[in-house]
Amino acid sequence: MLKQHRELSMSIRCAIENNEEAGIRPSKTYQSFVAAAGGHREEQAERESDAADFHTVIPCATKSSIEAQFQYVYTHQKFREVQAQFRGKTNCITRLTNFALGYSVYKVGEQVFSSIFIKFVVTYDLVAAEVKCQCLLFESRGILCRHTLSVLSFEQVSQVLPRYILERWSKKVKRRHTHIKSSHDELLLEPRSKRFDQLVFHSQNICEFASESEELTVIMHRAYDNVMAEMESLKAKRKGTSSLSHEDTNLESVNELQSPQGFEQEDVQKIG
Repeated sequence: MLKQHRELSMSIRCAIENNEEAGIRPSKTYQSFVAAAGGHREEQAERESDAADFHTVIPCATKSSIEAQFQYVYTHQKFREVQAQFRGKTNCITRLTNFALGYSVYKVGEQVFSSIFIKFVVTYDLVAAEVKCQCLLFESRGILCRHTLSVLSFEQVSQVLPRYILERWSKKVKRRHTHIKSSHDELLLEPRSKRFDQLVFHSQNICEFASESEELTVIMHRAYDNVMAEMESLKAKRKGTSSLSHEDTNLESVNELQSPQGFEQEDVQKIG
């Protein structure tokens, strides 16, 4: 606690010194100090969470070797979500309804109340080692659902393909605070952080899909080059417009000061 207080005090002191150098009055920066204090605590908690991910291991909830795959790769927070699905698997009853040429169709009944079951259709491709559930939990949240885990257990599958272990939930992925520098202006930081997280989420999906073949990778590189060129063009255009607007504002200010009316108003204020 004392160490955190010292680090926080140093952070606030640096903020005060920076504001003094910029000529910003303390009365204008109270919100900045509050934001800096909150941002420091949030970043400290995030760093401690990262350290826990690397130096501690959450025990598996089941004897499944598939669960162990996620245990050593995923962050603690995401692994707990995965564990909830493994625990929920115990409430599922799996029945094979169709099989042809290595392609199986299952009906999985999940017990939600004492006598109420909800049925889900799950397909399993033995050759491709791919599984898909009607609930689409993996497609929407990137987590294998309890219904697919029940089918994989029925099929005696001991390992899942890397495509089901998403890189974005890995402990090795750098956290947000390593990409975006801390700011005293929380109002400016928060929207950018949200945009950053959204971009990371979608880019991971695109990269995982594009890496499946050389052709898809070439398409991805071509699209990336086109998008970068378009964004750089837009950024340069906005920068030019902003500079021109700033010059116009300065010119108007100079003209006002040089006009007789401007001098008369200034003289009146001095006399008053």
